[in-house]
Order: sequence, then structure tokens, then C-alpha cells
Amino acid sequence: MNITVEIIVALLLSMAVSYALVFPVMKLAVKWKMMDYPELRKIHKEITPRMGGLAIFGGAAAGMLFIRPDMPYIGPIIIGAFIIVLTGLLDDRYQIRPIFKLGGQVAAAAVLIFSGLKVDVLSIPFIGMVSLSDPISIIFTFLWIIGITNAINLIDGLDGLAAGVSTISLISIAVMALAIEPQISIVYLCIVLIGSNIGFLFHNFNPASIYMGDTGSLFLGYSMAVISMVGLFKNVTLFSFVIPIIVLAVPVFDTLFSILRRMINKQKIMMPDNKHIHYQILAAGFSHRATVLIIYAFSALFGLLALLFSLTSFGISLIITFVLLFLLHLFAEMTGVVYRGKRPIIGLFSKTEREKNKDKEKA
Repeated sequence: MNITVEIIVALLLSMAVSYALVFPVMKLAVKWKMMDYPELRKIHKEITPRMGGLAIFGGAAAGMLFIRPDMPYIGPIIIGAFIIVLTGLLDDRYQIRPIFKLGGQVAAAAVLIFSGLKVDVLSIPFIGMVSLSDPISIIFTFLWIIGITNAINLIDGLDGLAAGVSTISLISIAVMALAIEPQISIVYLCIVLIGSNIGFLFHNFNPASIYMGDTGSLFLGYSMAVISMVGLFKNVTLFSFVIPIIVLAVPVFDTLFSILRRMINKQKIMMPDNKHIHYQILAAGFSHRATVLIIYAFSALFGLLALLFSLTSFGISLIITFVLLFLLHLFAEMTGVVYRGKRPIIGLFSKTEREKNKDKEKA
């Protein structure tokens, strides 16, 4: 079968299976009491089934069974995925302690590392190739897998947010895997996840009838970590260390800024709050849907910048670097990290807008 046809069929199959599985999963969630109840920190007002990540996992599994990609480490990757999904299901049902949830992530990462899938070489801009020997390689790989897994988990705060941001990042990786040096196995992995995410989004976009829960957010985070390792870190001649970070900039820096903010405010790092970027945009007066679409736009912009960064010359890369730093500063202001919560750049734009409105009123 032609590769293009295979990709299209896998995309549609994953989408259809994920969409269809939501209905029995919703019934199971009600039966097993896997429901998300409204509370002060949460946005939704109605009791909503969670565990929707099981549908995403099922859609991705269907696509993988159709494609059967021939790639190294596929066995350990699948075993790790089952461990992560089981961990998410237990948390959705029993709200397990953070240490046990972390234990599941460590177990999944350990399966990959002991199979030989590690980040052992980095290509760092302006420095060059840097070899990572054990135990540094093992520590870096653990931190990457667990960090990205939790970053997607933490950004799952609004209807359709985690699924949409993950989809945009996966599209960016798939385009780079095709445009720079064909890596068909990576494209296949991206496609089945993109399809299953889209199928789920039909039910999950605002107003959501089901949430992915930790089952979905942990699985997506794990998958993103693995794909970026196999598809970005491993291709060291074409991709540099910053590329996967740029692609995943929204969840990565939202998580980092959350940690910094809590340290500055002398709060527990694991303590949840409502200062994440999506909450801050909501607080600025945007609607639920508008907030999600704004973050989608940020994710798409970071994905485009990552692609340009990997293709362009040194001079253009410098310009892109300055644009990235500016965007990250905006992120930091939105999440209350800099200037003790002050927002000089955002305030400047707001002031300009207010002045324009005053001029219109005078006219």
C-alpha cells in the first residue's frame, strides 16, 4: 500500500475508533464512579465523566495495529504506554497519592531506559555535539520523560486544551520528520495520535461531555516525550537540543514557570493553583473557547518557529531566538513570574489600547 494512503487510512481509523469509544467509556466512567466534580479551583460547573483518555489510547492502538511500524524499541514503548495508562486509570478512580503516580511514570521510563532508549547525544546551538555518558544520560532521560509527561498533565485545565496543544505539537514534529529527513516511523506515531486526539476532541471541545482525565494526559505526555526522543534527539545531525523544547514550549514553560512561581511565593511545588497560563487568560476576560484558541495559536506559532529554526541559517536563527525570548517573556508575565506579578509589556499594550479607545470616544 502507498505510504500516503497508509497515513490517511491510519489517521481516519484512529479518529473513528477514538470517537466511537467515547460512548462506552462514558458509560464505564459513570458505572465505576470516575467522575469529575466541580470545585473552587476548577472551571466546569457540572459533574462530567473523566477517563476519556482510554478512548484516545484505543484510537492510537487501532492505528498502530493497522500500520505496524517497523522501528526499534517499539516493544518497550508499548509496555511503557500500558504502565502509564494503568497509572492514569488508578488516579482517575482512586485519586492516588502523587508519589504513587510518580512511581508509575518512573516505571514506564525505566522500561525504556533499560531497553537502551536513552538520550546519549545532544546537539546544542553555538556549542556543538555533546555526548552524555551514564549516569548523566540516564538522569537526563528520566527527567525528560517525567517532565514532559507531567507538563501535558498540568496543562489539562480547560476543555480541549491538552488534546489540542498535543495535536499541534505532533503536527509540527510530523512535518519536520517529513520535511528535513524522512522518518516515516515517526510520522506514523504522530499520525495515530493526531487522529485519536481529533476523534476525542469532538466530545471534549467546549462544552465538553467528557474529560480525558489523567488516563489521557499522562498517556499523551508520555507519547510526546517518547516521540521527541526518537524523532528529534536521536537525529542529532539535523535537530538541536532546543527543537523539542520549542515544539513543546507551551506545556514545558507553563510547568517551569509554575515551579518558579511557587518557589518565589514559598509554596509547595506540588501544590495545585489557578495561576497557569489558561487561568490567567480567562481572568483577563476572555471566554473559555477564546482562551483555548489563543493557546492553540501560541502552540502553532512555537511549532512554526521550531521548524524555521531547524531549516534556516545562523542569522535567521538569531532573529527567531529573539522572537522566542519575547514570547517566553510574555508567558512569564501572564503566569506572574516576573516583576512580582507586574506585567510591563502586557501593560504597555493594554495602555496603548486604552489610549486608542479614548481617542475614538473624543472623536
